[in-house]
Amino acid sequence: MTTDTAPAFADLGLIPALMKALEGCGYQNPTPVQSQAIPPALEGRDLIASANTGTGKTAAFVLPALQRLTLVPRIPGSFGPRVLILSPTRELASQSLEAVRRYSKFCRVNTGVIVGGMPYREQRRLLERRADIIVATPGRLIDHLDRSWLDLSGIELLVLDEADRMLDMGFLEPVEKIAAACPPTRQTLLFTATVDAPMIKLSSRLLRNPVRVDIAGKEISHEAIEQRLLRADDLAHKHRLLSHLAGSEEVGKAIVFAATKRDADRLAEDLGQNGHAAAALHGDMSQPQRNRTLEALRRGRIRLLVATDVAARGLDVADISHVINFDLPRVAEDYVHRIGRTGRAGASGIAISFYTNRELTQVRAIEKYLGKPLTAHTIPGLEPRPAAPRRAPAPAPAAARTRKPFAPHPHPQATVKGGTAPVRKRQA
Repeated sequence: MTTDTAPAFADLGLIPALMKALEGCGYQNPTPVQSQAIPPALEGRDLIASANTGTGKTAAFVLPALQRLTLVPRIPGSFGPRVLILSPTRELASQSLEAVRRYSKFCRVNTGVIVGGMPYREQRRLLERRADIIVATPGRLIDHLDRSWLDLSGIELLVLDEADRMLDMGFLEPVEKIAAACPPTRQTLLFTATVDAPMIKLSSRLLRNPVRVDIAGKEISHEAIEQRLLRADDLAHKHRLLSHLAGSEEVGKAIVFAATKRDADRLAEDLGQNGHAAAALHGDMSQPQRNRTLEALRRGRIRLLVATDVAARGLDVADISHVINFDLPRVAEDYVHRIGRTGRAGASGIAISFYTNRELTQVRAIEKYLGKPLTAHTIPGLEPRPAAPRRAPAPAPAAARTRKPFAPHPHPQATVKGGTAPVRKRQA
């Protein structure tokens, strides 16, 4: 959000070629993370910025990278990439590459992407050419590095985008190995949604005297998002709620989050059979399939995208009107990243979350993370059954209340040699 006193991109020291590209995109005022991160990045300082997706952080590292490539000539004799952007997922990498190409419209920059799901042969041909910027996921980049197909000795700028997510996905060792293959004199920019102990430890090893930029990502990203909570009786009730919303004129493009890949496929199939333009997006799909699905969503050929958390992380489609949590996430932080798919670029959005009584623990965890309760809503005609009142314990029977003191009955005795013993009754 900008105000009358907010800085303009012209105040940040960007070169005319980048300003022209920003004007062509309709951007005039930077977001808080951009206004705070771009100036020190242009000065060559290392930087750690905490900001969620939806805050404009991609431009905060792409613009300084492009300015460096334009103003600073390549070191004589170097051939490999000069800028490396590491992203946790293929979708986020593709999104960063699109931003590079959009903002470099009036610059001469060679780009490339190295991600899983694409043929190695094509990527080797890319690396044999002189690329200025490479956008990559850690796993596939390590494959090329281990085979000596990639030379990172000419890296001048290393960007770690959504570094917290890379750690969550187990990429700590690959990230450190990649950083070690880059020159120690490089500039490093680290962007993360959370700054916890592991992130501080990582930054202390990879960054030199970094500038700290701390943006309240949740408030900035989600102040324009109306968050609704719908209680469902059971799974069948959830399906009825989703069917109603899918047919509502209020819902434009929407992302529906499911717990598993199988659930995403089934929900997308059900929506399609009911006449809705729907498709699934998850990790079992090849990269070309995922690219085609996202392009269909952007062009409006798909209106409802049913996705899993990992597949949709970093997904950037400007005109998503609704996010629907068919299944609540297991981790409260993922809720924040999910609903951040709507309400982007100054637009408003609506996030609707279904839950059953079995998911109350997840609801409470999300509310605790947000620091506020979610607003309960109902849909006329699809209201949940009233919660059954807790029954008071039934009064004890009168006989039980006046129980006589216990007095054991004497066992019948039988005479045995050497004394007496109780008679044992034969079991029927």
